[in-house]
Amino acid sequence: MRLLVTGGLGFIGSNFVRGYLSRHPRDEIVNLDLRTYAGNPASVAEVKSDRRYREIRGDIADPRAVERAMRGVDAVAHFAAESHVDRSIEDSSAFLRTNVLGTRVLLEQALRARVKRFLHVSTDEVYGSVPRGFSRETDALEPNSPYAASKAASDLLARAYWKTHGLPVLVTRASNNYGPFQHPEKAVPLMITNWLDGLPYPLYGDGLNVRDWLFVEDHVRALELVLRSGCPGEIYNVGGGFSATNRGLVETVREILGVPASLIRRVPDRKGHDRRYAVDCGKLRRLGFRHEVSFKEGLSRTVDWYRNRRDWWERVKNEPSFRRYYRRQYRNLKSA
Repeated sequence: MRLLVTGGLGFIGSNFVRGYLSRHPRDEIVNLDLRTYAGNPASVAEVKSDRRYREIRGDIADPRAVERAMRGVDAVAHFAAESHVDRSIEDSSAFLRTNVLGTRVLLEQALRARVKRFLHVSTDEVYGSVPRGFSRETDALEPNSPYAASKAASDLLARAYWKTHGLPVLVTRASNNYGPFQHPEKAVPLMITNWLDGLPYPLYGDGLNVRDWLFVEDHVRALELVLRSGCPGEIYNVGGGFSATNRGLVETVREILGVPASLIRRVPDRKGHDRRYAVDCGKLRRLGFRHEVSFKEGLSRTVDWYRNRRDWWERVKNEPSFRRYYRRQYRNLKSA
């Protein structure tokens, strides 16, 4: 099978590319990525010389670029997205262009190319805050951030192309991912890398917001399963099975790194900050999925990776664009 991966230089996409090629020696991957700030070519360095891998720089919102990249592919795994909630609050325009218009272009070109499978990778944030219980795939979408709204719109577009045109679309909605190669603007790597440098970590509000944590390698295995064995037109929740408050997560990482509590700094809460996410993964389990990495093991592996890969994350955090963003976002903290 020849597979088009969009956003394969990003966090989840690059983990998918490396894992998929290692597990499917007869398959090929074409990686279409615009190389925005969140896309890092170093994340796929180990497969660059693999003859089964080809990389194309291009914009998913550009029909010509997508048409060229999609020639001869059997399936699409769509990861490319603007994904940082804080940035969507600051300016949502890029989120609408990439997540909504870009997804529309991909769906249209996939229809023309008659691809056999189209995996649309989404988020549990489309369900909105869940005071109790678990979100199921049939629940209403109630997104609260501009990011979540843009992903909900793209989910509905994917559904429309299945219902209207019969395009064999599969949608996954995952909980919070963590693991190697995650951009340091996100919570877990920002926490780890700041503390490795003796810098404070910004904790929003009272820190009692609850998230479900999913190790990225488990996530990409779930995506492979859905891509190859899922039922077209269906949605599959992908949870991590470990929930914690943000405060609890911070304390766990602090203990692993052995840093003082004084390096936790409270900052004003994020606008529209959802209180709790939780998803029911029964449908995915019935498809045959089982987690392989516990939260304790996954977090330990993540901390070790950032300890050992300063070459990867220091370059990202030293980029002028990241430093400007960090200063805007966390004005009351010592600059990274």
